[in-house]
Amino acid sequence: MSSGYWLGVDLGGTKILAGLFDDDLKLVARSKQPTAPEGGPPGVVANLVKAVEAVLREANIEPSLVRGMGIGVPGQIEIGTKKVKFAPNLDWRDVDLQPLLPAAWRWPVIVENDVRMGTYGEFAHGAARGAKHVLGVFVGTGVGGGLILNGELYTGFNGNAGEIGHLIVHWRQGTHLEGIAGRKYMMKRAKEILDDAPKRVRKEWKGVDLQTVRSSLLAEYYQKDDPVAVQLVDDAARALGAALGGLVNFISPEVIVVGGGVAGALGDTFIERIWEIAQRYTLPGAATGIRCVPAQLGDDAGIVGCAAFIKAQVPATAAASVA
Repeated sequence: MSSGYWLGVDLGGTKILAGLFDDDLKLVARSKQPTAPEGGPPGVVANLVKAVEAVLREANIEPSLVRGMGIGVPGQIEIGTKKVKFAPNLDWRDVDLQPLLPAAWRWPVIVENDVRMGTYGEFAHGAARGAKHVLGVFVGTGVGGGLILNGELYTGFNGNAGEIGHLIVHWRQGTHLEGIAGRKYMMKRAKEILDDAPKRVRKEWKGVDLQTVRSSLLAEYYQKDDPVAVQLVDDAARALGAALGGLVNFISPEVIVVGGGVAGALGDTFIERIWEIAQRYTLPGAATGIRCVPAQLGDDAGIVGCAAFIKAQVPATAAASVA
């Protein structure tokens, strides 16, 4: 039996995924609950509690054996607290999770940005394992990022480091990277493209609800050379490539990990295309030895990252409290 267990919780816009890990960070149990943001912060936390209780029940583990829990939230987090400053997908502003968590939970809890935790997961136990300088880029509904510098998660002066999706890629229009490569914004552009497209192209998209298009459908249309999908994906690859080229010059990461629903659905060729474009924008020799690789952990990146991060923090926290 493990000497202790670690909880990782990925609090998403539509679902909450909880994972229980042993001391070697091997997944012991997993549970999923709907987020139900319409219930407000108390309702969301109630579902988070259900997810945590479910993994403890499934693994038949007493709460006293839990040594810590990490929670990844899709938003901005106030440094050193459990306060979510802004989470647009949840419609949260200045929500302090501390008083909403059960008093019976005696274990340490950290709250962090979900994409940073996904990056940390890939660094600790995924595609970037063994590297010290990692740039994580997750392309899904939006575009998010995370940074590992010298083997440590880098959050920056005010906690916003890694927000790659808000890099401006068209300065005249003020368009940010997410506005071109995020699926939500890609579908808005799809409507504009379809309005001027030939009838035969519009016919292919007839009946498709652009507001709920999944990454898998976008990939399916792209693979059959649908002109709308090709334009959207090619524009996304060019924008991502240009952004990564600039970041290589600025940060010089050892490994770039590209994940998220859109990147996963489009596959390795999409990531290879992004990296090929990125190298056009790097200084001579700046990209030498750098690896740009697909994420390995899929949906589990967040819970792995949360568990690994709290595990790395607990000794320091305990030492500080003793001092």
